[in-house]
Amino acid sequence: MMRNLVNGAVGGALATAVYSAMLMAADRAGLLEEPPPRRFARVALPGRGSRPRPGESVLSTIAHYAFGSSCGTVLGLLSAGQRVPVPIGTAYGLLVWHFGCRGLAPAIGAYPPLPKDRPGRQATLLAGHLLWGTALVLALNRLRAERAQLTTELAPRLREEVRRPVIPAPEPVSVR
Repeated sequence: MMRNLVNGAVGGALATAVYSAMLMAADRAGLLEEPPPRRFARVALPGRGSRPRPGESVLSTIAHYAFGSSCGTVLGLLSAGQRVPVPIGTAYGLLVWHFGCRGLAPAIGAYPPLPKDRPGRQATLLAGHLLWGTALVLALNRLRAERAQLTTELAPRLREEVRRPVIPAPEPVSVR
């Protein structure tokens, strides 16, 4: 169970890195007014205003990775160390998007409710969360415990194969 928890947290952090790269590209392309992690940090910090505050960028990055790792931990625990099909991860990314964009963001005033928000931003965020869920499952499947057990089972056979000569020794020739 602990291994699944750690794998989920690591997988969530890796998937968040992929999602963050997409957010940076979308921000540079002008698809987002402000990346969601920064917007959440601005709403959470005291003294609302339009100007950036000290520590806002660091806080938003830490919070974003903490949230991504937490969500990854949930799927890591639910998977119980088993291989997770990629469509499940994509659907899980959709669930996280729904929770954030339809529930949390409007509730704290970070973004308007979905029908009143810009369609381009929501499409970008949805695509990012689908990517996040897919990356999460790929990471979980790569980190799962079964791989480690398989490696330890194969190790003795591999050592035996390495010890065997590649070129067979010539048979002795009789001298008569």
